[in-house]
Amino acid sequence: MQANILVKGIVQGVGFRPFVYRLASAKKLKGFVQNRGDAGVQIVLEGDSPDIESFVAELRAKRPPLSEIHELRVNYKEVKSDYTTFEIRDSFKGGNERGSTIPPDISICKHCLREMYDVGNRRYRYFFTTCTDCGPRYTLIRSVPYDRINTSMNSFQMCSDCKKEYTSQADRRFHSQTNACPKCGPRLVIENNRGEILECTDHTLEAGRLLDEGNILAIKGNGGFHLVCSTTNSAPLHRLRAVKERKAKPFAVMVQDLESARDFAEISEFEAEILESPSKPIVLLRKNDRYFLSELVSPGLHTIGVMLPYSGLHHLLFDSTKEPALVMTSANPPNEPIIIEDSVAVRRLGNVTDYFLIHSRQIEQRCDDTVLRAIGLTRAFVRRSRGYAPAPIVIGHISKRDVLALGAELNVTCCILIGSRAYLSQHIGDVETPSTLSFLKEVVRHLIGLTKAEPRAIACDLHPRFSTTFLGKHLSDQWDIPLVQVQHHHAHLSKLMCEHGVREAVGVVCDGYGYGPDGSAWGGEVLYSDITTYERLGHLQEQPIVGGDLATKYPLRMTAGMLSDPVDARQFLMKNADHIPHGSSEIYIIMKQLESGKTLTTTSSCGRVLDAVSSLLGLCYERTYEGEPALKLEAAATQGKDILRLEPKIVRNIVDTSYLVSQICEHVGKSRVQDLAFSAQSYLARSLAELALECASSKGISTVGFTGGVACNDYVSRTIRSIVEASGLTFLSHNSVPPGDGGISLGQAIIAAEK
Repeated sequence: MQANILVKGIVQGVGFRPFVYRLASAKKLKGFVQNRGDAGVQIVLEGDSPDIESFVAELRAKRPPLSEIHELRVNYKEVKSDYTTFEIRDSFKGGNERGSTIPPDISICKHCLREMYDVGNRRYRYFFTTCTDCGPRYTLIRSVPYDRINTSMNSFQMCSDCKKEYTSQADRRFHSQTNACPKCGPRLVIENNRGEILECTDHTLEAGRLLDEGNILAIKGNGGFHLVCSTTNSAPLHRLRAVKERKAKPFAVMVQDLESARDFAEISEFEAEILESPSKPIVLLRKNDRYFLSELVSPGLHTIGVMLPYSGLHHLLFDSTKEPALVMTSANPPNEPIIIEDSVAVRRLGNVTDYFLIHSRQIEQRCDDTVLRAIGLTRAFVRRSRGYAPAPIVIGHISKRDVLALGAELNVTCCILIGSRAYLSQHIGDVETPSTLSFLKEVVRHLIGLTKAEPRAIACDLHPRFSTTFLGKHLSDQWDIPLVQVQHHHAHLSKLMCEHGVREAVGVVCDGYGYGPDGSAWGGEVLYSDITTYERLGHLQEQPIVGGDLATKYPLRMTAGMLSDPVDARQFLMKNADHIPHGSSEIYIIMKQLESGKTLTTTSSCGRVLDAVSSLLGLCYERTYEGEPALKLEAAATQGKDILRLEPKIVRNIVDTSYLVSQICEHVGKSRVQDLAFSAQSYLARSLAELALECASSKGISTVGFTGGVACNDYVSRTIRSIVEASGLTFLSHNSVPPGDGGISLGQAIIAAEK
């Protein structure tokens, strides 16, 4: 009996062929296994039927832990060939099956870590120690099949010892494409910002010493350069913020282990599980009462982003530094992609860093660190990237055609939808600069190549002037396929629904901005959707955006616009004149605009309401990074209680937010800022939940969801959930897809597929 087996999924780069080889050999089966150019795996078996059936069953049940089998097809034939053994054949470059891909980067495993610290092992203190179960994957791949020749490891020819491991079926590194050692693999070098190489015997020990002296280092990782410095010495942090033009945006930190993190942060069992997972993401943890790191790490916030080492290089850094944690932030100029080229790093970071720690392996795919927070027992992704992309998200719908979706304008990811699997790219960023837009185009080409997708439609945002909209139109014309423009908040709700396999729902969709079909600015919506269509059932009160984009940068303008009494607005602005760039002259112009009302656009944005309250309470007068005012409001609220207990004021399905701001304004100076911050969040959460329940009842819908960037707010999300579930309805929240714009391409893709 002969069986021809095709396996699709994440089956290259995860030790799948060695696993198949051992399993087939143990069952005395003949034939071969080989990677295919479409990222699948082909297996041909000859033997007795019971043995082949047992093989197939164990293939599913005992597959390597990091592999995913999405489809397994078996064709039996009553033929016999001349196979005398079972072998791993050279890869087949052809194949047109769609939907397989290579895995995300995987953190170093415990076996490699143990070898790296074994003084008798030939990989002792070797930073690039990996095996079939761990190490970089997505960031070193050029094309499929996943063979060394198609990766950046092709530059390093294996020595005899590594070759012996690679060809020995009993070895953990049997057919490990990243196999290397100090003799034949990537090497490290340290140089100063003048390009002079430092002579040292142990580069990571030297790097640790330099960090302890207060230096800033640019360190090349798996998917790009990081800027690294002390977390207890404020001097390098001051310098880092100055040269990166990053006044207040928090820096992520890396710690050696969980116990080190517990010295300054609270960690639940669920958060610990995420931190220690093979993906090793940055997790936003709550600072504890013993927090002792510099306030410049995460200024004005109650959380700090923490990750554990995910490469041998990271572990070695902690051997010599006395620091309890190290700042580990992406090295990129403002609004540009993370730097991956050595020469670019030296040229563009020379004024930022004192030293460079560089390895000699080329980075093929740039990939930022993933950022998420735990809300209850769900994961709210702020950024889904390294460790997760490009692994597909299984959705509850099956698309009959492949779709490419391009996202919106901020926090962009692209998405390829094939059948019931959505391949979300790594984090691309804000495509407002030519370099980031070029990065998006590169990722689109690469992801299509990996998955062998054949897009039959392109999806993008409804906004006519987004860069992604122009790109969508260009690709639509170039490929002669339809372009589907999707309303921003409809896409948000649809991505939540397809994550849960739901066909009908009412959703609370809250973020900073989305282009409405009438050209207005939406952002605090209650929608009904059946995936294909949507209906706006209610929203937050529309408020004037005084000065357009200036109102998002300086939220005092939003506050003034929301104070319905012009006298109150003028008095408020005059009291805060020191926080308005041009003082009284600017206040005069703001008041003229408010009093005329003719030139003002309006927004229903929940993000802008949170910004307005934040500035009203003196928490944030200038937004220097996305979400800053709202995050500082949330931080203050964690120390407060709902002293106002404002009853939701909803008229004709519109939540009155001027009422909220006026009530907060009345109590400023009389009540604690923390309590007023809590009261503001409470009013918004309870009002939106009540409105959603009323809308769900009117439509006869039993499922209510919460999505959009504001869904990353722990208190607001928990409050809406508790009210919805207390009413007996089903509540939906995200666990696999970012609630914010980083997941919106998935919603666009599913809507385009349905249409």
